[in-house]
Parts: sequence; C-alpha cells; structure tokens
Amino acid sequence: MSKLKKVPLAIWGFLASIGGFFAEFGRAFAKGDIFVKLSVIWWGAGYIRRKQYVKGLIMTALEVAIILFSVLFAPQYVSKFGTLGTVQYSTHLDPTTFQMVPNDYDNSFLILLLSLMSFVVWAFALVVLLKNVINVYNLQKRAESGAHVNTFIEDVKTYLDSKFHITLLTLPVIGIVVFTVIPILLLIFVAFTNYDQNHMPPNQLFQWVGFANFKSLFSSGLTSTFSYAFGRILGWTLVWAFFATFTTYFGGILMSLLLNSKKTVVPKLWRLLLVITIAVPQFVSLLLVRYFFANDGIVNTICENIGLTALLRDWGVINTTFIPFLSAPIWAHVTIIIINIWIGVPYQMLIATGILMNLPSDQLESARIDGANKFQVFRYITMPYMFQVTAPTLVTDFVKNINNFNVIFLLTDGVYTTTNTKLAASFAKETDLLITWLFNLTQNYYNYKMAAVIGIMVFLICAVFTLIAFNFLISGDKEGVYN
Repeated sequence: MSKLKKVPLAIWGFLASIGGFFAEFGRAFAKGDIFVKLSVIWWGAGYIRRKQYVKGLIMTALEVAIILFSVLFAPQYVSKFGTLGTVQYSTHLDPTTFQMVPNDYDNSFLILLLSLMSFVVWAFALVVLLKNVINVYNLQKRAESGAHVNTFIEDVKTYLDSKFHITLLTLPVIGIVVFTVIPILLLIFVAFTNYDQNHMPPNQLFQWVGFANFKSLFSSGLTSTFSYAFGRILGWTLVWAFFATFTTYFGGILMSLLLNSKKTVVPKLWRLLLVITIAVPQFVSLLLVRYFFANDGIVNTICENIGLTALLRDWGVINTTFIPFLSAPIWAHVTIIIINIWIGVPYQMLIATGILMNLPSDQLESARIDGANKFQVFRYITMPYMFQVTAPTLVTDFVKNINNFNVIFLLTDGVYTTTNTKLAASFAKETDLLITWLFNLTQNYYNYKMAAVIGIMVFLICAVFTLIAFNFLISGDKEGVYN
C-alpha cells in the first residue's frame, strides 16, 4: 500500500472511532433501563441507582455547574456572537458627579473569546453526557450479570493503579485545551473578522467579514499587496528552513566525525569551544553578531582595512562604502544562513556524537574485513544509521526553522530596511519569515486579522509537511536496514 494512502486511512480511522463512540451511546441509550435513560437529564441517576452515591453526587454537581454557566454567564456573550456586538463605546457626563461615564458598550474581543470558551465548555459537556450514559449502561450490565460493582474508593484505587495513565494525562490534556486548542480556535475566528488598528476594542467594534482576509492574501491588486508579500516571504521562509536545517545537520555530523577522528589533536578542547556557543544565550550572542556585521561594525572595519571592501566595489559587487552584510537582500540572506551554521552546528554535533558511540560494531567490523574504505563505511553504514535515528529530529528541525523567530528578528530588527514598496505596503521586508512578519503585523501595526490568516497558513504548511515527512521517513520497520 502506498505511504500516501495511509494518511487518508488514518483520517478515516479517526472519523470511524468518533462514529463508533456515538454508536456505542445509541446502543447504551436504547438498551439501558429507565435510570440509564434518565442519566441524559440527571447525570447522577445511573450511579445513584447502582449505589455509587459519591460518583452520582459528583456528576450531579458537575451538571449543575454547567447549567449555571449556561444560564448565568454564557448567554450574554453567545447571543452576540453573530454580530460581535452592536453597541459602540461612548461616554456621557454624569450630572451628579460631573465625571465622564462610559455607556454599557460591547467589547467584540471579549464576546469572541468568551463565546469560544462557552462552545468548548458545551462540547466538553456533550462528551461527558455521552460517556456518562455509556458508563452507567456498563454498570447496569455488570449488576445484572452479578459481577462486582466498584465502590467509590475502589474506583479511586483503580485510577491510581491500572488506570493511572488516565490520571497522569488529565492535567496535560486540560493544559493543551486551554493553552493550545482555544488559542488556535481564537486565531481561526479572528481570521474571519476585520480586527485591526481601525477596529480596536473596546473603543471600536469589529465584525465578521467572511473570507475577505484570505482573498486579500491570495488576490493581487492595486489596493492589496499582501499576496505579493506572502509569496516573497513564503519563498524565503522555505529556502531558509531548508538551508538552516541541512547545513547544521550535515555540518554537525562532519564536525562530530572530525572530533572523533584519532588524527584530531586535542579534540576535547575543540569540543569545549563549540559547546560554549550553546552555553551563551542566543539573545546575547545574536545581538553582538548583529553589531559586528552592521554597516559600521567591526567586520566592515576589518574588511575596509584589508582592502576587501574596495576590491568588491571595483568588481561591481557592491556600490557602497561598506559591505551590506545585513542591509541588502541577498547579502543578508547569505549572512543569516552562515551565522545560523555557527549557532546550530554544536547542537547537531552533540547529537551526532552520541549516535556515533552506538554504531553497530559488528557491521563496522564486517565492512572492514570485506575491504571497505572509510568513505564506503560512512556512505553505507554510518550515514544510513544516523539518518534513520535522526529522521524525526530532522523533520522537527525543519518545522522549527520555519518558525525560527530569534535568529531572524535579533539579526535584522532595526538593521534591515526594505526599499521594496510592495513589501513595505504590507509591513514586510525581504529578510522576514512568516513568523516575524506575523509578529510585526500584531505588535507594531495591530493588523490582527491578516496576522491570524498568516498564522493559519503557517500552521497548515507545518502540519502538511510534518504529516508527509513522517510518513515517508519513519513509516515501516526499518531497524537494522542500512543499504
């Protein structure tokens, strides 16, 4: 079966599991007794019937809390979700205090956020309701068959023993929902609004605009340059991610081989010097390097003193009195990649060193007996083995470099200024990655709607690449196969 066919099969499998869950609920509700059916309305009914009073009270309390949330809190926001508010902020003079008092205005962002949280709570309540009916039906079957029905204490002991994995995963799952799922959903919702500096809550309202922002990103025109900027920045982002990943990957392997060679003098010293680059925080080292390679930095001073700047000017390579390491598009791109090699190689060197220590010695010895030279050993044993072990890391490194904010921002912020009017009109520059462009749109220009659209595109690019790469690189049983 083709590896690509496994992707839709996995999706169909996930959908089938959801369908199976609903089918299981349908069977439980249809075949359950009156208390199972009553559990749809009163969550604790089935547990009370089976004398699980504590669990029944807990489920009843949870149901009451959700009902109170749905009656007292959620409606004031969900009812306005369709319009995101209609009452504009204004103030009026209070004749008794002679103070300007705001009216009872709508806050579009709070309406959006708290409506989303309400939807998540209701989705959670639906899952709990369905699972609750299934559980009480299983209790009914155990009671009818004469099997032992656990007490609350026994259930607690179960979740501390055989089901301890559920106990451990509960808090992380809640954290993922609160800090990952809800922000992603909020990002998606914002992409369909006109939330920008002209529609800033609480003073201004923003509204739904459908796919207008996506149209701006993919449709070129005189009034919108986002399509042009997106194409340019996406191209550079992918080029950067490719070179940043593979230069450090192969550079780390090469450096590890050199340091593990018996011909290398004082390898521990060289390894220590490389590791020092890891110990120094990137924030410090990258800012220093930015000043080193600035137009009036020490590197340009050295190049001027040794005549390199004049030579490049005579050859027509540059037309300035300095080498624009970080102030011209091509120069900046190359300089950034080279600086990243200096930063990234030590990490990959340490990883490669650990893998080299675990190479299959029997295969190395067999290769030497068969007359294989060092290059052949590296090509047919060392490199395939390292690639197999590091393939997942290689995929994650590529995705990480797509979102590598630190290197690009710290090296170019305040140093590089674009002369491309189309990019400038979209608040972008040639050295931006999608992630730094998104940052500028939100922090400096308050264009949250387009930043949200770009965020969705970054997520899709990373998700699609990861899905395809993992299916091609690590699917199947390849352990022990190096040829």
